[in-house]
Formats: sequence, structure tokens, C-alpha cells
Amino acid sequence: MTNALIVIDVQNDFCPNGALAVAGGDEIIARINAMMEDFDATILTQDWHPAGHSSFASSHTGKAPYSLIDMPYGAQVLWPDHCIQGTKGAEFHSELHTDPADMIIRKGFNPAIDSYSAFFENDHKTPTGLEGYLRTRRITTLTMVGLATDFCVQYSALDAVRLGFDTTVLESACHAIDLDGSLATARAAMQDAGVKLEP
Repeated sequence: MTNALIVIDVQNDFCPNGALAVAGGDEIIARINAMMEDFDATILTQDWHPAGHSSFASSHTGKAPYSLIDMPYGAQVLWPDHCIQGTKGAEFHSELHTDPADMIIRKGFNPAIDSYSAFFENDHKTPTGLEGYLRTRRITTLTMVGLATDFCVQYSALDAVRLGFDTTVLESACHAIDLDGSLATARAAMQDAGVKLEP
């Protein structure tokens, strides 16, 4: 069985002092680094937004960060500006080992649509190319770690299961934003879909 470690968005803007910091986001990095050699492949994802992205609250007059709007593809949380292409905030955290990565998937670069999942943009239809890569590598089993549990990790895990991959989320190597109870909702959704949650 060929397995891959999918490391979601361990970037400066999601770590302490970042523009969209996840509490303790940097605390998981040593664990993630130590895991890499146990997998046949390691894939890193990188949030990679152009300035003025439609998911930024600053792009919508009078809208505050973390408010909700309807977009053509569904409900969208409006975020603080983060992970803007070419900025320090978009870079991987300096402690994350990037050399072992077989592939880096950049997502969220289409200004009109957000992209939480490593597999699809938020319309759940436009692919990132990750599925094809995994299929050609004959990878069937995925372990997901990174930031944030209740958004990009959750969306990636749900898509992975839907595509037929045996999928585990290692919760001790993830951290959540937990926006209005979003972590509990995400955990329930993943368990209902058949994602394995391991401590």
C-alpha cells in the first residue's frame, strides 16, 4: 500500500504573529517534520492568493473579517488579507522541512474563488491536479496534517474520502481556528464521511 503525507498550509500567516494566525500553529511543525520519512511521498500545500482576492474582507466595502457572504459557489467566510503571493506571510514556516516534499500544490490563486481543499477549489469541481498526481504514483492512503483542522484540513480530507482515498487526519499534528464552534462541526462531518480521526 502506497501512502502519502499531505501537509496543509504550514505558512507564516497561519502561525503566531501571522495575518490569520492559528493559535499554536507552529507547535505542530516538529511532529510533522519527524513524520516525513515514514511515508512514500510527502506533498505540501500552500495558500497562494493574489492581492485583492475575493475572499478577503478588504475586497468587500463595509464587510468585516470573519463575516459570511454568498458567492456564486456558495457561502464564503471573509478573511483578513493573508498568504498573498510573494510575501513573507505566504512562505512556508522556516522550521518546516520542505526539502523532502515530492510536490507542492499552490491553491487559492484564482481571484474569483477561494480554495480550501488540496484537491478542488471551493466550487468542489475545479481540480488542483493533486488527485491525478496521487493516482499516477499509485498512492491510495493519505494522512493529513497542518492548518487549519476545521477549514483546509477538513475540506481536503472530505474530498479525499469522496475520491476513494483511505484518509486519516492526525489531530495532534493539526490546529484549528475554531470559529463559532467550527472545530466540532468539522470533526463530526469528517467522522460521518469516513475520515479516520487519530489523536
